[in-house]
Amino acid sequence: METIVDSLRSSFRRVPPVAIPAMLDCILASTAASPSSLFYLLLDEFPKLTEGTVQKRLTMDNEWRNTVAAYVAALSHLVEKSGSDHMHIFVSKMWIPLLMLVHPYDRELFNEVASLFLNVVSETNSWEVLEASMVPLLLRSIGLSMGMVQSGQFAIYKWSESSIFKASVDNKVIPKLFEDFHDKSKEKYISEDHLVCSSYNLPLPVSCNILSLTLEAALWKKYEGVAPESTLANGSLANSFVGNMLWDLSSLTLQMILETLEHRSIAIRFLLPFLFKAFAREDTFQVAVPGMSHVLTRKDFFMKIWECCKLLFSLGSVERRDAYDILSLNLSWPSPIDEHKDVNVNEREQTFDLRADKEFWDELARGLLDKESLVRKQSLHILKATLNLKEERKCYTDNLEELSDERGSNSRMMSKRGRWADQEAQSLGVGRICNHSELSSTRWYRWEAFIFLYEMLEEYGTHLVEAAWNHQIVILLRSAFSKENSVGSVYEDLYYNRMATAEQIFEWLAILWERGFCHDNPQVRCLVMQSFLAIEWENYGCCAKVVPRSFILGPLIQGLNDPVHHKEFGVKEIYSSLTIEAAARFLFRYASYMEDRQHIAFLIDLSSVSKIHSFGRAGFMCLVECIASAACGIAKHNHEIWHSSVATSDQIIVEPAPKSCQIDRANLLDILRFILGCSKQHFNRKYRHQVCEKILAAAASVMTATDVPLENILQFISSLPREYTDHGGLLRGVVQKWLRGPDFQLLKAINGFPKNFIGYQHQLDSNITYDDEELESWGSKAKRWTRVLFLVVDDMEHFEPILKFIQDHGGDVYKMKDCLEWVAVKFLILVCSLVEELQIFQERTTTCRVTRGMNSDLDTPRTADCLCCMEESIIFDNFTVVWLSCLDELVSFTKSSGSVFWWDVVTENVILPGSIRGKLGGPSQRRLPTSLCTSVLEAITSVKTLASVLRWCAKFTTHGVVKSTQSFLWNFCWETITLPAPKTEVEAELRIAAYEACAYALKDLVSFFSPLTLDLVKDNDNSFPLQTDDKTVLDVFVSTFIKNINNIIDGGNLARTRRAILMNWKWSCLESLLSLPNHAICNGVHLKMCSFFFSDTIVTHIFGDLLGSLENAGEVSVLPILRSVRLNMDLFDLRKLKPSVSNCAGITTEMMWLLVRSSWVLHTSCNKRRVAPIAALLSSVLHYSVFGDRRMHEFDNGPGPLKWFVEKILEEGTKSPRTIRLAALHLCGLWLAYPNILQYYIKELKLLTFYGSVAFDEDFEAELAENYDARSEVSVLSRCLDPELTNVFINTELYARVSVAVLFSKLADLAYQDKSTSSNEDYLAVAASAKMFLLELLNSVVNDKDLSKELYKKYSAIHRRKVRAWQMICALSRFVDLDIVEQVTSTLHTAIYRNNMPSVRQYLETFGIYIYLKFPSLVGQQLVPLLRNYDLRPQALSSYVFIAANVILHAKKEIQFDHLNELLPPIVPLLTSHHHSLRGFTQVLVYHVLERLSPNSNLITSVCQSLEERCFVDLRYYLAHNTDCAKLRASMDNHLGSFDPVESVLPAKIFANRLEGQEFECVPTTLMDCVIDFLNDTRENLRSSMTKDAAAITNEGIHIDEGPKCDEILNSIKGQSAIQIENELLYDFQRKISFSKNEQQGAVSRASSNKRASHESLMDMENEDQLFDQLIRSRGVIVEKLKASRQQIVLVASLIDRIPNLAGLARTCEVFRAAGLTIANKNVLNEKQFQLISVTADKWVPVLEVPVESIKIFLEKKKQEGFAILGLEQTANSIPLDQYNFPIKTVLVLGREKEGIPVEIIHMLDACIEIPQLGVVRSLNVHVSGALALWEYTRQQRLL
Repeated sequence: METIVDSLRSSFRRVPPVAIPAMLDCILASTAASPSSLFYLLLDEFPKLTEGTVQKRLTMDNEWRNTVAAYVAALSHLVEKSGSDHMHIFVSKMWIPLLMLVHPYDRELFNEVASLFLNVVSETNSWEVLEASMVPLLLRSIGLSMGMVQSGQFAIYKWSESSIFKASVDNKVIPKLFEDFHDKSKEKYISEDHLVCSSYNLPLPVSCNILSLTLEAALWKKYEGVAPESTLANGSLANSFVGNMLWDLSSLTLQMILETLEHRSIAIRFLLPFLFKAFAREDTFQVAVPGMSHVLTRKDFFMKIWECCKLLFSLGSVERRDAYDILSLNLSWPSPIDEHKDVNVNEREQTFDLRADKEFWDELARGLLDKESLVRKQSLHILKATLNLKEERKCYTDNLEELSDERGSNSRMMSKRGRWADQEAQSLGVGRICNHSELSSTRWYRWEAFIFLYEMLEEYGTHLVEAAWNHQIVILLRSAFSKENSVGSVYEDLYYNRMATAEQIFEWLAILWERGFCHDNPQVRCLVMQSFLAIEWENYGCCAKVVPRSFILGPLIQGLNDPVHHKEFGVKEIYSSLTIEAAARFLFRYASYMEDRQHIAFLIDLSSVSKIHSFGRAGFMCLVECIASAACGIAKHNHEIWHSSVATSDQIIVEPAPKSCQIDRANLLDILRFILGCSKQHFNRKYRHQVCEKILAAAASVMTATDVPLENILQFISSLPREYTDHGGLLRGVVQKWLRGPDFQLLKAINGFPKNFIGYQHQLDSNITYDDEELESWGSKAKRWTRVLFLVVDDMEHFEPILKFIQDHGGDVYKMKDCLEWVAVKFLILVCSLVEELQIFQERTTTCRVTRGMNSDLDTPRTADCLCCMEESIIFDNFTVVWLSCLDELVSFTKSSGSVFWWDVVTENVILPGSIRGKLGGPSQRRLPTSLCTSVLEAITSVKTLASVLRWCAKFTTHGVVKSTQSFLWNFCWETITLPAPKTEVEAELRIAAYEACAYALKDLVSFFSPLTLDLVKDNDNSFPLQTDDKTVLDVFVSTFIKNINNIIDGGNLARTRRAILMNWKWSCLESLLSLPNHAICNGVHLKMCSFFFSDTIVTHIFGDLLGSLENAGEVSVLPILRSVRLNMDLFDLRKLKPSVSNCAGITTEMMWLLVRSSWVLHTSCNKRRVAPIAALLSSVLHYSVFGDRRMHEFDNGPGPLKWFVEKILEEGTKSPRTIRLAALHLCGLWLAYPNILQYYIKELKLLTFYGSVAFDEDFEAELAENYDARSEVSVLSRCLDPELTNVFINTELYARVSVAVLFSKLADLAYQDKSTSSNEDYLAVAASAKMFLLELLNSVVNDKDLSKELYKKYSAIHRRKVRAWQMICALSRFVDLDIVEQVTSTLHTAIYRNNMPSVRQYLETFGIYIYLKFPSLVGQQLVPLLRNYDLRPQALSSYVFIAANVILHAKKEIQFDHLNELLPPIVPLLTSHHHSLRGFTQVLVYHVLERLSPNSNLITSVCQSLEERCFVDLRYYLAHNTDCAKLRASMDNHLGSFDPVESVLPAKIFANRLEGQEFECVPTTLMDCVIDFLNDTRENLRSSMTKDAAAITNEGIHIDEGPKCDEILNSIKGQSAIQIENELLYDFQRKISFSKNEQQGAVSRASSNKRASHESLMDMENEDQLFDQLIRSRGVIVEKLKASRQQIVLVASLIDRIPNLAGLARTCEVFRAAGLTIANKNVLNEKQFQLISVTADKWVPVLEVPVESIKIFLEKKKQEGFAILGLEQTANSIPLDQYNFPIKTVLVLGREKEGIPVEIIHMLDACIEIPQLGVVRSLNVHVSGALALWEYTRQQRLL
């Protein structure tokens, strides 16, 4: 027997497994051996046979695979021959160890041996053995991998049992044999890695795979494998086994789905398909669980599966994809009831159908809109499977045939685009375009149309979307409201009722629209949006109201935020687009169907979108327009015309709302206020005005001012910019009309506001205190009220309640204080707010009146203000009377409350609480006890209010109470500054408060300062320090102030932050004091007297104090201290003007050095670059009084202080657009005032010339509009330039250059306005500086490395710098004189000779024309020889021709014909130039010259004329009457006629094109550009004409003769033409790779076989439509060929993160036609760097998104599809690239740039390959490596 076994063992290597049974039967027949004995002998050989398998597991060859398979076949056959008694030995001793050895290394072998084993089990009916042995082991392995300890619910195995063989057939033998063999196999063959958790555990994939195969075998046995003669017992064993297996596997599968990713993927891969297959056979199974019996139903299992899926949906993207896989498996196995559609309704109700669950459809909808393409594809697949469209197509074939004739007739009536779209869809296989009749007949066609549209978005390009989208959408819309009855069965109603009603149709349409709005292709996004907005909703009844509200508030509004829909937005400051207008029309119609309450709720939701999402400029405007339009739809109907309901509030009258709606309207108004606040980030004034106008219209459309609480109205109006609502504001009339209403109802609430504002809101016995924050809140509320008050009032009568309230309470301020402290303070706040609003009202009305007077001749719109000038004066007088009546009481109250500042008793024994001591301090954190803080705030408020009331009254009267009040405030200030130094922190805090009050008082006192003021103070209070000598007036006051406040700052009693606050008040007070001379001059004080306010000593002392504080000043003190510096500089200049009374020498160089360095430190320490501080810095340091001093610019052969400062500020300006623009504004004004200083700033002038930051500083304009400090500081800067020109560019990158050009233009006017002054010093300085600057620029354009380049890109940085340089050279051309003209022209000719773009060359030509017109003698010397040099470049010759022609045309009359005789002869030969552009250019210019100088165009010759004259007459006649020449001249748009060489060098002409919408450096269209464009268009037209002529000739040749011989000839010709046409159609793309011989032969054979058909089709093409059909079919052939020719290799690049490598790999994959490329994130495709490198390769190669964490899953799926998984990596077992034979289906994994492929992925690879390298550096770039590997794969495939 041993000999037999040895021979069998050697035979196993060569004999195939299928031949083993026959061979064994022969052995058994020829020997006396029994099957059992041979079985045991072979079983003992198992360790020897498997030893080689284990040792050679990595390189297992086919021989060993055959050995194992043959061995299993032999044992299986012997078991079958012996009977089932030996099955348990077979399972325990061979089968289970084999599972652990074979599967991890060879799945093909595993499947083969598993099939052999299960066949034996099925034949011997040994299910009971498996149930007792193998199945419990596998179940236990799965359970333990999930951490399951025990379970009593399993049918086959109970976890609490210790042995898996307790219920086996032979308990005495099997455990012992199995355990002995397991120990030996573990010791000899099995590594520890295979035995996890338990000695009998198997890997999870092994357990699940064998269980699934076992279940499949049992199912086959149950349903198909039982023979008729089989006993009932045998059948019951299989049934019982199937039921028990299903019970256990169902339970395990449900748990595995909710476990880890590995468990879930294995369950989906192995278990679920067979479970679904089992339930597809039968709905119920009987299960015998230990202890009781159960029934396992399909419904229960599927319900649990659906619950698991719903849980997975909520966990994440990976879990969502797994849930979709589960649903796909579920739907791929229909239930028995689904296969029998004639079952009754009751039977259907007993089954679980996902399609009846709304959550299922909702989840499908979410999946179709998911961001991941894989999820979307899975959702679409499930939807198709759910609808079962393929089967339904079969069901409705008859209907289609009936409709085909009708459709064929209708197709002829379709447009060309419709027919093309229909054929394109059929050729691409994405579905078919349905007709309206089909969609009306059954809901199934609606689903087919939906699938077609969705696939169109997902898979195909814009051409199909453009052609078919609107067609299908319109049909679906019509079907939604079709009056025809749907024809459908109960079955169809069950599965397709989700597309039954109009609401349901629009829910699915919303999915299509949303998917289109977020499509990757911007063109598709535009097409879908245009399609939606172009729907004519009035044609579909009330269709608009069915559009889902969630779709409008979400995808639609977010889609409208896409800038791609608003390309024309903002052009020429028109902030709208066609998309915005269409969206507004739709929202208007949508809202018109709503009831009032619904409408308000919708507006709230629509407006709230601004809080959820961020919007761009165009998107924000679109949202605002939609809100306004929706608001206007409340009282409209859908049949009204849109234009009659434009969103303007002055056309809408809204009825008052009931109280139940007031809360909703108040909420809406608050959200609209938020939108107005959001508009602040869009700083353009016109843009923001439009936003405010629309929001105001929306508010006025849905509510009156009385529909909401007054506080909401006040806050809403406060959010509107004052410039729009004050006098002269564009929205003032609209706001007034809305607030006033028809009968001024809001006025009652406004008049009641003061009483409610100061009302008793607290208990009278409570201790009321307040702090700065509450005070600020009260002030803001009062300011909002006063602003609305002056908007609502119409005449003086409306103010009477307010005036009466002030009179009643103004005399009882003390009584209010006695009642409650905060009542008096609130009254003072109210009074102060009224005074401030009155002052604003007066200023704006005065300004508006002046502006109207200046523009009285212009047709400008006027606001609807009702108050005339007389009414305004009456209002002012009445308020003045009221204020005067309150002044005495206010003074008394201020005296009382102000005593807290110097009352020593208050500060005795005051200990700060711990909460106060812990504060560092700040603007609103006073380090004072609460009660004392309240008293201090009351005193500050009283002083501030008294000062503001006094300032108002002093404008209109000199009443005694005004004088006494003025005296009181001056003495209050004196007492404040003379307070002794504080000894404690509390006293120091009181000093801060006192100086704060003093700052408010001084600010108002100095505003109306006059000579009488000093006398008044002196008469009323002798304690005030006035000097009796005629030297000083305020020296003691200022010196005392500085000394005492510095003592407080240096005293050490204040925290650092509180010292900063005190310093801020110091500089505010000092600014007011130093501005006294300026205010005095404004109030009529003589200049001489103003110089005596301060002595030389005090002025110098103030300057020193300023210098010492500049470097340490905080940001809050920047403006006051810089203003103080400027005012101090003014005082120096003022005293310098009176040398007879002042010995002040002014500012020295040393002082300026200290100033510029200190101020620069201050400037750099400020984090924010605001307009006001920058302007204040420039005006204070670059002061006009010192700028004319040469020592400030050049000192000791080096830069002076001002030169140093200018260099610093311009250096920073290169990074800050607003800094350099403000610097250019101020410096150009100073240079114009002091032109002799220009010579020191040539470098800076050059920097300003070349400056051109593309940044558009919109915040700059917003600050000027909204910030008073910014406007006032900018107004102080030197502004001597041309405002009409420079103001246009103030917020652009051209402003610095324009300012310099305007500067030199004005200097040229000044220098050349009078010849008699040409020798003065100013002219010489101006001319010298200008010439120096001109020569510097000319030298740069010729010798600079960048500017001298001849090759550069259009719109590049070099191109821009060239344009800027030559623009400035043209502006300086007026300064060219004889002393530099030779140098200038030499440089000019060098520049003309070089290559330059027409946009640059036109400035060279303009400059040259001006020079030769100014110096006519140079024409013959320079220009004529150059024109005769015909070897020059055509570009240079064109420029010289242009210069010569304009010199002739614009020369003076006395020398014009001399120039003609000199210049025209060398120009004429160029009319025959071979260069087309030069030839055409010369023709235009010569004609222009001849027309101007010889206007008679008649061809009249006489004998007396010379030959030359006759030639020029003929030439003139030809150029005038030739058609092509006339067309060329017509395309010029009168360029030459409008050219003026004198004006063209002026700034207004050089930079004029910005006003016409030109964006590139204000460069106009050049004459050469027009000529080139015309010639190119002519060339294209000629080519098109030649093509048409050739086609016509060909068509004529076809029908020339009807004879047989001619037919034979024509057939051959036409056959060749047909083949050529078809080949051109098929291969009309750039070929990247040569086709193989087989491909070429195939193409030739196809062409020859189609020769006759092509000839016939060519004969039939008699119209354009048929030719178009041919093109469509050929295009389909192209697509199919491209798909078929793609190689089956996928590159996995998800581990790569560098964009250049990914882009290069995409390009390589496209070149070699790879099947796909995977990357980790598809957003990389949108990166500019990727697009530049890939050159659209991603459009032609499939790019899949596979995140890093999903690579394993992707590779696992590819393995299932039969792909070989390879890695490009250097490992110990890597195979050289040139030695490896690539499988056809290959997945190539590329590693990270540095780390390579991770270890966990290497274990999944079938092989690793490496590139042989010979160099020292052992690495290649990952892109290069991938390209090499991909080429080697391509090379091998081409050889096949």
